[in-house]
Amino acid sequence: MPTKTARALLSLALLLGGSLPGGAAESFQTIAPFALLIDADTGSVLFDKNADKEMAPASTTKILTAEIAFREIKEGRLKLDDTFVISENAWRAGGAKSGGSTMFAALNSRIPIVDLIQGLVVQSGNDAAIALAEGISGSEDNFAALMNRRARELGMTHSVFQNPWGRGDPNQRVTARDMALLAQHVIRTYPDLYRYFGEREFTWNKVRQLNRNPLLAMNIGADGLKTGDIAESGYGLVGSAVQNGERLIVVVNGLKTARDRANESFKLLTWGFRAFEPRDLYGAGEVVGTAQVYGGDSREVPLVAGEAVKLLVPRGSGDGLTGKITYAGPLQAPVAAGTAVGELRVFRGATEILSVPLKTAAAVPVGALPRRALDAGLELGTALIRQNFGRPPAPPANQAPQGGQAAP
Repeated sequence: MPTKTARALLSLALLLGGSLPGGAAESFQTIAPFALLIDADTGSVLFDKNADKEMAPASTTKILTAEIAFREIKEGRLKLDDTFVISENAWRAGGAKSGGSTMFAALNSRIPIVDLIQGLVVQSGNDAAIALAEGISGSEDNFAALMNRRARELGMTHSVFQNPWGRGDPNQRVTARDMALLAQHVIRTYPDLYRYFGEREFTWNKVRQLNRNPLLAMNIGADGLKTGDIAESGYGLVGSAVQNGERLIVVVNGLKTARDRANESFKLLTWGFRAFEPRDLYGAGEVVGTAQVYGGDSREVPLVAGEAVKLLVPRGSGDGLTGKITYAGPLQAPVAAGTAVGELRVFRGATEILSVPLKTAAAVPVGALPRRALDAGLELGTALIRQNFGRPPAPPANQAPQGGQAAP
């Protein structure tokens, strides 16, 4: 049986109460070469500028280093009061003599992990990053391999890491979308440890240093995450802020000055909080659409999302949103209830702003022999048409293509 991808068009403009020409997303501008603003709760995209183009992460790399340490703690392999040694490598490459950002850790000293974490995320200490990497994996190279495995597990499919602290390397690359995904994961998964990103200052070895994140002092509700700047990257930031129960995540990179980094991050967050409002699309368990089934006692199965589907939209407008259900199908019977089979994809213009996994809401057992024979004949006929005449013409815009059906 050939496999195809089915797409069902959803009338989101009607669902959201209509749309207005133009829209808030198109009106905002930033001088940042790379920029992304998302709703932390749903992941819906509010602003996107080169979010999938590769860029150098600089010290924002340390967010992944922190995530790996947080995971070790959460899963019980490390405790906050465990200690790691400051090796000669950590001291020379990341300490005071290196000229980079450092927590001023003393050579051969043993430092509690809780202090290394604060040195990492508050002071941006390269020595702290190296000490954590060596303590967890034995060497920076081993830790870099772990970083790449972890990045794949988190869905950071366009990022490659070579070191734990952001040292310039032509092969160390990320995207703004991947970094926003990482920040979203850290905030959701480690709320008790995430708080260290929001600490305003930290003192180690009698050296007091302020947090390098400018958003923390800008009265916008910011509580993280991390800045970075090297010659290769320009000035960048991965940040997050909360206002009135809504959390946004911002990523900027490639800016020419620290002032530009602070201003553009602040402008993006301020605009996001003012220009958008939450809107519900579907309740938890509400049918979003259907998928075709081959050889079952029913020719289709309803699809639902595991949780309520909502997103942020421009205030007073659906802003021309459209949606598609995509899945590889038709599905082969038997189909079990609760099977993940596809996703709901929501677009603002040509930009995908939300992707939600969908699962089957019911079971479809194998059908009787006449039904299976009919389905086989239909599928064979479709295959012959494709072979002899090419793909069938696309359906009208208000009609779902074969293999998918929009919910009313």
